Amino acid sequence: MHPGEIAFKENNLAEVDAGGKTICIGRSGSGLFAFAHKCPHASGFFVNGFIDALGNVVCPVHRYKFCMKNGRNVSGEGYYLKHWPVEVREDGVWVGLDVEKLFGLF
Repeated sequence: MHPGEIAFKENNLAEVDAGGKTICIGRSGSGLFAFAHKCPHASGFFVNGFIDALGNVVCPVHRYKFCMKNGRNVSGEGYYLKHWPVEVREDGVWVGLDVEKLFGLF
């Protein structure tokens, strides 16, 4: 997908399908970040949350905050947000999804 094709909401968050997997894309400054679309705590959909002034994505359910760059829970609850590297190229936005299955099989 091309950056202009991502349907960001006014909160700079978008849900997209990448390789058959629903993920969230966050836009902060000039960067794009890919991470799980649901909060690891209570499964709140990040697309309904917001990005704070420090560039952290905030869950709409309990306001848990996660660094979009490294997945760390910065509000102190101890959770971890699955995230993937993003690369913007001339031919589109590429997300480095995991290609191996459980235990490295298939």
